[in-house]
Amino acid sequence: MIRPTNFLEEDKKPEKRIWFLQIIFILIFVAYSSRLFAMQILSGDVYRTQAAAIARRTSVIPAQRGEIFDRNYNQPLVLNTDSFAVSITPADVPPGEIPNLIARVAEITKISRLQIEERIPSQYYYLYQPVEIAANVPFSTIAALAEHRDSLPGVSWQSKPMRNYVNNIGSLAHIVGYVGNITRDELTMLYNQGYQQGDVIGKAGIEKQYDEILRGKEGSETRTVDVRGRRVGDTNNLRIPPEMGKNLVLTIDSSIQTLAEKALGERMGAVVVSRPSTGEILAMVSYPWYDPNIFNSNELGTEYQSLINDPNKPFINRAIQSSYPPASTFKIVMTTGILTENTFPREQTIECPGEISYGGRNWHCHINWNEYGPRRHGRLNLQQAMAQSCDIYFWAVGRDHLGVERINSYSRQYGFGEITGTDLPGEVAGFVPTQQWKDRRFHEPWVPGDTMNMSIGQGYTLVTPIQMANMVSMVVNDGVIYKPHLLKEVRDPLTGAVEKAVNPTVLRKSDIDHDVFETVRNNMRSVMSEGTARFPLNISAVEIAGKTGTGEVGPTQGRHWHSWFAAYAPYKTDNPEEQVVVSIIVEATNTWEWWAVYASSIIFQGIFAKQNYEDAVAALVIDQGPVFRAVVQGQLTQGRGE
Repeated sequence: MIRPTNFLEEDKKPEKRIWFLQIIFILIFVAYSSRLFAMQILSGDVYRTQAAAIARRTSVIPAQRGEIFDRNYNQPLVLNTDSFAVSITPADVPPGEIPNLIARVAEITKISRLQIEERIPSQYYYLYQPVEIAANVPFSTIAALAEHRDSLPGVSWQSKPMRNYVNNIGSLAHIVGYVGNITRDELTMLYNQGYQQGDVIGKAGIEKQYDEILRGKEGSETRTVDVRGRRVGDTNNLRIPPEMGKNLVLTIDSSIQTLAEKALGERMGAVVVSRPSTGEILAMVSYPWYDPNIFNSNELGTEYQSLINDPNKPFINRAIQSSYPPASTFKIVMTTGILTENTFPREQTIECPGEISYGGRNWHCHINWNEYGPRRHGRLNLQQAMAQSCDIYFWAVGRDHLGVERINSYSRQYGFGEITGTDLPGEVAGFVPTQQWKDRRFHEPWVPGDTMNMSIGQGYTLVTPIQMANMVSMVVNDGVIYKPHLLKEVRDPLTGAVEKAVNPTVLRKSDIDHDVFETVRNNMRSVMSEGTARFPLNISAVEIAGKTGTGEVGPTQGRHWHSWFAAYAPYKTDNPEEQVVVSIIVEATNTWEWWAVYASSIIFQGIFAKQNYEDAVAALVIDQGPVFRAVVQGQLTQGRGE
């Protein structure tokens, strides 16, 4: 029997399903509408900002480094020149295409593929930050890249100022230094100071010492681009201009620098010319030097490698980074100690027979032998011993009256064994030996023979040319040494206004009596007037006081000695600001010619007669005759002097 009510129930089921689906569609519509309302209305600003960020690229606008000038602010030493840099943004390159892109860029730019791969290691492949692969790129290369822009995704270029070390900078290379791209190790140390990948930083010299002042502040440009990285319109672009670094004015006098450079010539060694009343360094020469412009090349190549492998080490600034036995210049320290301690009367004499026997060996005075046997000075007091540089006098007084501990103490009062703190990186401290040091180093006791060696600046004592200049400065200033420095002023790059001037800073001050230093100065003058330097320092332009030194560093065969000279001029003056100190070392690797003394005479003549090198030499030939000309021209080498 059929029941009609069942048919009615079956007829209602489709209606329920339709109603259920309608409810679901309505809920989905409401959910999507709510989400769309939230995204477009409630959070619209957030998503619009994100969308804009995705379509924007920010590039760095490099800041020009500050320029460097000599003391008169009229002679530029380091300038900036316009150039281009090429970068690659790895994340803009399709996956797996970076090796091919690098090969194409290397072919167009003529830069080695290996160099580009070193700049963009695999861990950089996901960076959206441009990575600089080359600087100092010529415009013709940029034009070639622009022709293939559509097939070089991620490749970009921008103007980037390049350092120009002007006028074949020569001996100033050790002072100004050079710049280069920041390395990973440097970035690790300097990241918290605002440095970033691709920055150019100072690597040596003033460029490194004052990098934070010179580097300036980078700018940026944010632009809207399409999916291929091409600029879209000129709207919504944000440009923050860079700020140029400050200009530096050095204490260097270009004319004196050139004079000292030519006076030293192609002889391995160093020259320091300073002003004792302020600590200003007027000239600093170290030979051999190098051309810092080679670091502007993307591939340094064989020229850089030859400098690295050069046994003469041209990257070393011998004025502050090499130390030498002070030789007889150390007798200034000895004289100071003898006068202050009064352990041996200054007028009491000692006999110099030319040689003495002590400790089972013969000790020869510097005048050495002639055809009749050992030459001798005869009886000498302190002033005469200084003038004649008699080793036997200082051996005897140092060993028997002054002693190693006092000698050590006076050495340190003059600043030996400690850095001067000059504003160049890499300075070494030299060395002043002690009895305890020798025991620890060699497991041997200090013996009187060690004291004798130390008394004439031989043995273990080592000093730098800048320390030698400080020694003379202390004598000139009655016991005060001002910190030697190369920075004179910091100036605004636009207006030239002085923002900071460097004032003299006392490095050390001795309590030794004025009378002692007065006597030391008199004795130093006697070296010129009646002693070992009376011939080469016989110049009419100015009176000089100083001390010669000959440091033996190997076998006496072949005259294997360093040539030292440390002096100041004028000897006496009512104006301390006109006094100048000259410290010169000519290494034993050169042909022996006792050149430090002759070079000093040229420098003093040039400074005080206001002459260049050629005119100074001509004037000295008139003063001293053809012998000086022969020495200058290398036609005559001088016998050993002290």
